[in-house]
Amino acid sequence: MLSPSQESVGSSSEESGIYVGTAPSTSYSDQSLSSIVSHDEHNDCKKHAVFSLSRMEAYFLSGQLTDVILTAGGRQIAAHKLVLSAGSEYFAAMFTSDLCEARQNEITLQNIDGEALWHLVHYCYTGHIELQEESVETLLSTASLLQLNSVVETCCRFLTKQLHPSNCIGICVFADNQGCASLQAAARAYIEAVMIWISHDKINRKEGAARLLELVRLPLISPSFIADLIEPETVFRDDKYCQDLIMEAMKYHLLPERRQLLQSQRTRPRKSTVGVLYAVGGMEVTKVGATNIEQYNLRTDNWSFVCHMGGRRLQFGVAVLDDKLFVVGGRDGLKTLNSVECFNIKTQSWTSMPPMSTHRHGLGVGVLEGPLYAVGGHDGWSYLNTVERWDPQVKSWSYVASMCTPRSTVGVAVLNHKLYAVGGRDGSSCLKSVECYNPHTNRWTLCASMAKRRGGVGVGVMNGFLYALGGHDAPASNPSSARFDCVERYDPKTDTWTTIASLSIGRDAIGVSLLGDRLLAVGGYDGQSYLRLVESYNSQTNEWQAVAPLNSGRGGACVVVIKP
Repeated sequence: MLSPSQESVGSSSEESGIYVGTAPSTSYSDQSLSSIVSHDEHNDCKKHAVFSLSRMEAYFLSGQLTDVILTAGGRQIAAHKLVLSAGSEYFAAMFTSDLCEARQNEITLQNIDGEALWHLVHYCYTGHIELQEESVETLLSTASLLQLNSVVETCCRFLTKQLHPSNCIGICVFADNQGCASLQAAARAYIEAVMIWISHDKINRKEGAARLLELVRLPLISPSFIADLIEPETVFRDDKYCQDLIMEAMKYHLLPERRQLLQSQRTRPRKSTVGVLYAVGGMEVTKVGATNIEQYNLRTDNWSFVCHMGGRRLQFGVAVLDDKLFVVGGRDGLKTLNSVECFNIKTQSWTSMPPMSTHRHGLGVGVLEGPLYAVGGHDGWSYLNTVERWDPQVKSWSYVASMCTPRSTVGVAVLNHKLYAVGGRDGSSCLKSVECYNPHTNRWTLCASMAKRRGGVGVGVMNGFLYALGGHDAPASNPSSARFDCVERYDPKTDTWTTIASLSIGRDAIGVSLLGDRLLAVGGYDGQSYLRLVESYNSQTNEWQAVAPLNSGRGGACVVVIKP
């Protein structure tokens, strides 16, 4: 017999989702007792999963019990590895494999928009996301990377509903780049419908065809897309203005040296497609050399910390090869280095590479038609005119033809399939001479000299021109040494240098790189301070404009861009 207090076993709780049959009121037979004792109990609370996710979201929003911090685009997001892994195949692979991220509590995600990442992490907790027209493309590309296929599909449906004559070609190109077959098919069908509509009344509707092309950044679309989808359409072929727009785009692709003359709103890339700029190392106020790497996001106009280099280096070179950062040579404060290390952006890991044959600091580096070149520098005893080439196929260094002149603190850039060595110092003076290397003839040839001698010069390439920024005209030990704010531009077609708009401050040791359609001058040394200043050059207006400064001042930082 059961005591009266045991009658409660038959109670129910709708809230908990547990239910057991009502207890008998008086006596029990052996059979009924056996039935009650052996009867299984089931917990079937349909609200449990929703309640648990809601509680996890609360922990996420309050930053409680988190075990990983994601950093992207200058934004830090504290989250839970378990929830991220359950919601995203990308994070599942990251946290359940032998990757170093599985053991890390802080992870930096490169080339990802911080705002988009936050919304997608939040989606992992809620299954809910809001789409907005101005940010849906960024959200889609980020969701595609994180393998959140449900969000990708939702974004594709959203963009399909947004199709309009003014954006259908742009959406078609975007869908093609992202591998979204359904969205691309919808956009192509829309384009065909627009073509049929215009063809039905060409006389009165031909302006629509011109307007359609005018709203598209045709010069930034692949030539094959233009040739296959746009140029064959009779409505475009029969309209002179449409033909002008198509010709403008094809000239932009076929004549890169004339891009300076072809600048328009249609040649300006969207901010999300230009890539990320990295500032690596350099000299700082402590004068022992910075080891940190910062990245600049054009969309957010913000600098954020990426990682530290494997060791301290000054006056080294950096180049991008196969989407990896190669850090070459330099000095560590005691000796000149020949070592090379490679940073993998995706895995956030450093790898030692085979060293150069010659120890070099003050060298310049550039990637030309595949191989990486280490140019000139100083070996600790003498100024160098020797040049080494790293072949990524055989993974070894070899010497190529030496320069005409020894050069240290030399500026190096690649333009029109040639390697340019600009200015620098030869031991007796700063140089204004320039020479270029042809890999097919293995010869260096002298070019027109600059107007000013420039040691510690920053160089960059934009729209088929070579730019020389700042620098000094004599070693720092010389009391008459001056640092320049003037900038010169070299035209390889005419072999001439032209002075353009000056920087806001005279300085040397400037990092220079092209980001989108702007040339960026990063940091430098003005004779008194290592600068945080970053300036952007607009070739259309011939003006320099300040953008977000570095987090810490540095001179001699190596600056490169990695595109998505």
